[in-house]
Amino acid sequence: MTEAARPRRPRPAAVAPRTPPAPPAAPRPTARAKLPFLLDFFPLETERETRLARFFERLRAGRLSTTRCPRDGLVHWPPRTACPKCHGGELEWVDLPEGGRLYAFSAVLAGAPIGMEDEVPFSVGLVDLDGVPLRIFGRIEGRPWNALAVGERVRVEPYALGDGRTFYRFRAGP
Repeated sequence: MTEAARPRRPRPAAVAPRTPPAPPAAPRPTARAKLPFLLDFFPLETERETRLARFFERLRAGRLSTTRCPRDGLVHWPPRTACPKCHGGELEWVDLPEGGRLYAFSAVLAGAPIGMEDEVPFSVGLVDLDGVPLRIFGRIEGRPWNALAVGERVRVEPYALGDGRTFYRFRAGP
């Protein structure tokens, strides 16, 4: 094809004017809003909503507990409705130790889950509970993240979420 026979692209029209910048975003509300179920970080706790309601009842009473299979003696974390080894559904509830040692931790400095943005910075970590072969993940309170140390003693504590539910966290310090 010769140069003269080659189709030509049409020339662009004059450049359209730029769109004005978007107005600034509205300020974030400071009150914690009710989150949709799929975005809620904490589980529902009643017997109507979960077969693990006893975990939350015991937690409200100040006891961190889990399930154990009487057939094979396996202690589960998190609590289960059936044993993952023998698949038996007859599990018993056992209390866990109140203390342990910080195995590892990290600071949440940005990118917190929805509803927790105002709490940044905070610490989360893995805790080896005393006397049981369980390593549990949870939030670490009581000290700033840069004052925590691996191997430090922590204790579990229940805390109210403010909407009638309860969850656990660990507290560093004496």
